[in-house]
Amino acid sequence: MPTTANWLDDAVFYEIYPQSFKDTNADGIGDLRGIIEKLDYVAYLGCNAIWLSPCFVSPFRDAGYDVSDYCHVAPRYGTNEDLRRLFDEAHSRGLRVILDLVPGHTSSDHPWFLASTRATENEFTDRYVWTDNVWKDVRGMGVLKGISERNGSVATNFFSHQPALNYGYAHPDPAEPWQQPVDAPGPMATRQAMKDVMAFWLALGCDGFRCDMAHSLVKEDEGEQATIEVWQDLRAFLDETYPEAILISEWGNPDHSLQGGFDMDFLLHFGPSHYNDLFRVERPFFAGEGDVSAFVCRYEESRAASDGKGLMCIPSGNHDMDRLAGHIPAELLEMCFAFLLSMPGAPFIYYGDEIGMDHVRGLHSVEGSYWRTGARTPMQWDSSLNAGFSSAPADELYIPLDPNPARPTVAAQLDDEDSLLHRVRRLIEIRRAHPALQSKGDVEFVFAEKDAYPLAYVRREVGADGEVLEGGEQVLVVLNPSATPAAFSLPEGVTPGETIYEFGSPVSVGGRTVTVPARSAGFFLVG
Repeated sequence: MPTTANWLDDAVFYEIYPQSFKDTNADGIGDLRGIIEKLDYVAYLGCNAIWLSPCFVSPFRDAGYDVSDYCHVAPRYGTNEDLRRLFDEAHSRGLRVILDLVPGHTSSDHPWFLASTRATENEFTDRYVWTDNVWKDVRGMGVLKGISERNGSVATNFFSHQPALNYGYAHPDPAEPWQQPVDAPGPMATRQAMKDVMAFWLALGCDGFRCDMAHSLVKEDEGEQATIEVWQDLRAFLDETYPEAILISEWGNPDHSLQGGFDMDFLLHFGPSHYNDLFRVERPFFAGEGDVSAFVCRYEESRAASDGKGLMCIPSGNHDMDRLAGHIPAELLEMCFAFLLSMPGAPFIYYGDEIGMDHVRGLHSVEGSYWRTGARTPMQWDSSLNAGFSSAPADELYIPLDPNPARPTVAAQLDDEDSLLHRVRRLIEIRRAHPALQSKGDVEFVFAEKDAYPLAYVRREVGADGEVLEGGEQVLVVLNPSATPAAFSLPEGVTPGETIYEFGSPVSVGGRTVTVPARSAGFFLVG
């Protein structure tokens, strides 16, 4: 079962892509000391947890998701002591820090992999998924072959330089003895290695892990049951040693991941979630001309299948997506955050989304980013050199800055009480102040029709048992990003009262009919 860490009840996460956040040594790459320097900003925004993208030793062919040493910070970011200090400084401000763990593959430079390529049997021979003949491929996966003295091909999990760690096969083919069962010594040694890595960083002070490609562990695992059982084993290990540690999955299938013991899963841009319908299709719902019904349908299905085992989270974006402001008009970004910060699950804000940083088009790939490069540009702090990100020459920056002279900055928005930054901060305050709006609160969609506006739902406070609290707080949320007024009928028992948040023009109620002006929204206490 997921951990019962109480701090998740009102958690609001901030994802930091370390190489693009703040550079303190003028090498053009962000570092841990830069993150420490900006912790007060994260706390001021209202976030109380940080997701830190990979910061381990790596050849950086995939921006650090190709780990070559799980237990050392990459020198470009600092040292293990710098990371320990980051944990301590964050905790002193009431912030939690989770690290990005990559359990499904390593870099081909990892010592484990180099040892596995030897022809002679050793401790790491079965650490990766190898066939027994160089001319034999791995069904359904990419392979590396002809790279070493070992006679075999090795499966890859993402790019060709990321060999897949061996957690076994759900149903090994007896005709292929290299396909090992999940409880064979090799796969069990891989599990133990991940337990050791988690224990190492938890002992140093981190609060848990976001687990990259968490669904990818056991091979040919139709239904993903064997992978679920691997994660249940890892969760049981944490429960015995670090019971407050949280696990967040990149899975995109909450009814599976939450069974595995994860505290939360994301509804993401891949898979059947219809997340993109909200923000990133040709006609997104929150740009005022799309459809929300398929997303709501899938959300309800996932919520029912997960049976209250954990949280389903909807991020503003992440390092793998186009930026929110690349698809949504600036005047509607606040509406997006009104949605993100009033839904169940812990919200995740990608660095810079809170000031409306744009997705920069036309950039070359950097460290395997390809089309994602434009979402990973340096944080825009102020109007000084390189937007306050770095004092390095501009041509030495990790990724070029947004060249738009009108690009938003934190400093300018801090000085403007009507800025997106202040509005996001206010929405976080509202979420924190109202138990019904927090992570575990119940949700009932009262209007989410196909090709129609508005979107309306009621959030309800729940008790310790996860059940709706009799007499508890209820909040009606109404969102109309379209350019025309919209109306819907309230169900019996839902009567809007005090307005606790308003965007655009006031929402009106006549009898059971709610009329929402164009590009307007409101949160109302339900009497």
